[in-house]
Amino acid sequence: MGSAGVPVVVGLDNGGNSDNATVLTVDGRFLVDGLVEIPSEVQAGPEAAIEALARAFDGILARTGVPRELVRAVGLDTPGPASATGVISSRGSTNFSQPAWRGYDVRGALERRLGLPVVYANDGNAAALYAHHVHFGADAMRRSSVAAIVGTGLGGGVVEAGRVVGGGAGMAGEFGHVHIPLDGLLAPGQPVPTCACGFAGDAESIASLTAIERSLLPYWLGRFPGHPLAAEEPGRAAKLVRGYGERGDELARQLFAQQATALGRLFTIAANFTDPHAYFVGGGVVEAAPEFRDWFLDVVREHTVLRAEQRAVATFALVPDRDMAGARGVAIAALEALRADAVAGPLVAG
Repeated sequence: MGSAGVPVVVGLDNGGNSDNATVLTVDGRFLVDGLVEIPSEVQAGPEAAIEALARAFDGILARTGVPRELVRAVGLDTPGPASATGVISSRGSTNFSQPAWRGYDVRGALERRLGLPVVYANDGNAAALYAHHVHFGADAMRRSSVAAIVGTGLGGGVVEAGRVVGGGAGMAGEFGHVHIPLDGLLAPGQPVPTCACGFAGDAESIASLTAIERSLLPYWLGRFPGHPLAAEEPGRAAKLVRGYGERGDELARQLFAQQATALGRLFTIAANFTDPHAYFVGGGVVEAAPEFRDWFLDVVREHTVLRAEQRAVATFALVPDRDMAGARGVAIAALEALRADAVAGPLVAG
């Protein structure tokens, strides 16, 4: 399965629970077909987490049969918010809750540990980049897109001419913290939801797993007395509600319609801001039965207000290979960094 002497980059996707790894050859071939995960150890603090990433790196090379000397660079993504250079926000992060993580240079620490150049992106940006390159293929460097990734929070990314827009502090594409209009989105008497970041009525306060547990499910359970989810512990109920949505349960469909509407309103802002060629939706909410997934994307599309000229060129699609999108996207970013001086071209063989 090795790459027969062809140089490679390694992609490492760091998550709250697991690290996932992949290998991409410099001629654009992924050498890993599926998910290769180990525990991420982030709750044990930065030092343990860096060692876990090093184990993931060694493990994926052993699995693919690639000698370490063929690795030219490593891509690393983590949940945000973090700076463009991989310094975890000084305000902390949902996934990096220990005080030792605040302001921690995770990219620099991994670079020192591995002795290889490390390129950083946040996980939403990495998934956005992967979706863009898979969707557009050879045209990727001439197209733009936005992606919203619904998970514990709401991540995302803006891709322009095939490259992620990082921003001055590296926090561009933090779609979760964009305020959206709530008129007609919230039901009568439904409280304005708040986000863990302190904002009220931003996109993540509605379109995230945290929002389901904290505000959406408590409200809708009050409107559907006797619903089976009322008997479940709140965190478990939040995870179970998608299954009810797949089966057409009315409470669940009301809740997910609010999430999809919120994403449509977010994409309406994007349409007037960057006017992208494509709008991608990813995350657990669309890793679902096809009927539910298609319904959800249809609601997003229905609530994205585009001009006729924009409708003629815009597409709506799902982020593919969700579990692998972070590692693959950040491997593309590492390869892109290697090719920065070369003529722009497709980064992944189609």
